[in-house]
Amino acid sequence: MDTKLIKQYGEEILCYRLRTARQKKRMQYEDFDKYLIQLDKKERALKKQKRNLGWEPLIPPVQKGWKRFYVLREDVAASKYADFYQAILDKINTYSWSHRRDFVIRRRQFGKKVYEVRRQKLKEPAPHDFFKMDFNDRERQLFDEVDRIDLSWKRHEWKYVFREPWRFRLKVAPNIITKMKINDGILESEIRRLENFMDQNDLRKRQERITRGYFKYRYWKDPEKYNEIDPFLNKPILRILDELKAEA
Repeated sequence: MDTKLIKQYGEEILCYRLRTARQKKRMQYEDFDKYLIQLDKKERALKKQKRNLGWEPLIPPVQKGWKRFYVLREDVAASKYADFYQAILDKINTYSWSHRRDFVIRRRQFGKKVYEVRRQKLKEPAPHDFFKMDFNDRERQLFDEVDRIDLSWKRHEWKYVFREPWRFRLKVAPNIITKMKINDGILESEIRRLENFMDQNDLRKRQERITRGYFKYRYWKDPEKYNEIDPFLNKPILRILDELKAEA
């Protein structure tokens, strides 16, 4: 409370809990933040309710493109180790979808359009994912730890690669859709209304900051200004060592 009011009316005015203009303004911000928190809880509850609506059968079933996956080769499936390799395949199998049965894609090579079959390979899990797949000791012996180069991130990664991929072959089958997600029009409109209110008034940043402590989508007007905060930002370790040696 302002000291001038205390001097004018005495200390008895403290019992009335009068607030200054600054305190009133702060309370408005706090009330609006609480309102954003309630909207976040409501939106999360609606989306959770939408996810839990379940599925309903699609009558009649429809085909949407083609799917491709790995199966056991005929000689492996007829052998006594069919169950053993099938258990491995169930954990490292991959699925691909295409609107074409031949899974051909078009790309340009030296300015010309070239058609080639889309590549597909088995899963190559990282070490932290490999030990979560519940492989037994016998199954783990068929995997080799290989150093792969991730071209998108330009870094080396260790992957566990299956040693005998020739035991599997690719199979193409129709992609049949037999069920569809249950839709609730009233629920959808309520979620869309909340999203439009948050986006049109640009309140996502504030909501993310007060509910999670950060906002993941940041649009810097001057990236160089923020890069100066950390001199080692986005620099490889060898370059940092060379710069430290040059300064010494």
